Amino acid sequence: MSKNPKHFLTMEEFSYKELGRLLVLAAKMKKTPAKYQKVLNEQCLAMIFDKSSTRTRVSFDVGMTQLGGKALLLRGDELQLGRGEPISDTAKVLSRYVQGIMIRTFAHKMVEELAEHSSVPVINGLTDTHHPCQVLADLQTILESFKKLKGLQMVYVGDGNNMAHSLMIGAAKTGMHCKIVCPAGYQPQTSLLSFAQREGGKNGARIEVTQKVQGSVKGADVVYTDVWTSMGQEAESKKRLNDFQGFQVNEELMAESPKAIFLHCLPAHRGEEVSAGVMDGKRSRVWDQAENRLHAQKALLATLMAK
Repeated sequence: MSKNPKHFLTMEEFSYKELGRLLVLAAKMKKTPAKYQKVLNEQCLAMIFDKSSTRTRVSFDVGMTQLGGKALLLRGDELQLGRGEPISDTAKVLSRYVQGIMIRTFAHKMVEELAEHSSVPVINGLTDTHHPCQVLADLQTILESFKKLKGLQMVYVGDGNNMAHSLMIGAAKTGMHCKIVCPAGYQPQTSLLSFAQREGGKNGARIEVTQKVQGSVKGADVVYTDVWTSMGQEAESKKRLNDFQGFQVNEELMAESPKAIFLHCLPAHRGEEVSAGVMDGKRSRVWDQAENRLHAQKALLATLMAK
């Protein structure tokens, strides 16, 4: 246990160099997984889930197993948190049992409070504001396709949500230009956009937001989208379907940049935010991207938890 453990709550926690080292390690772990089978020998990761999950749950569980450790699944409604125990008390107790905590929940403030009172590393598996683990896998996938990150152009079309936040910060940190294309009223949080623009300025990256879809993808290396209605927003689904009309990533939009690859964090709704032709087409790297959740997170776990 440590009084000052290294956490991973947003893309802000790691510098350009630290992200670079993570991505190098992820590539090595993907190529030669057997070399790292005992990196986290007999260590345990507590995984708290307040939101349903496929990729996050399976990749962290399998990742810990492949590194020689164990993952302990904890549903939020099964913990005393569900009966009013303060998150600070939960953090202190879990820190006495496990060597790391991953949490997937709604409010980002809850993750921050958990980290504040934890003496072991805390990893944000997703909140309504940030999704940094996904972006680690995204960066690995882009790097595999282009052999570099700095100077590339990424265009994200859709809701200015947690994915947009983490993508623009990750791009800014690594010197990638990032354009967020979203309808009026669905822009990223102003404070996070300002941070990304300041960070991008240090690394030669342009971070911008526009409502204009037509022509937005021209010259792009990466085109990215996400669902229009995220978990917890189901009551807004009908309104969102209407507001996002014209923001679908389809063959016509992808034709603006023949060199671009397509990414999606999943799950995907074919016929809404992306056409089936793009989702399942030759330029889609979605399944590589999903696989890389395992490798990128193994690198993160080893970096934060290895003795």
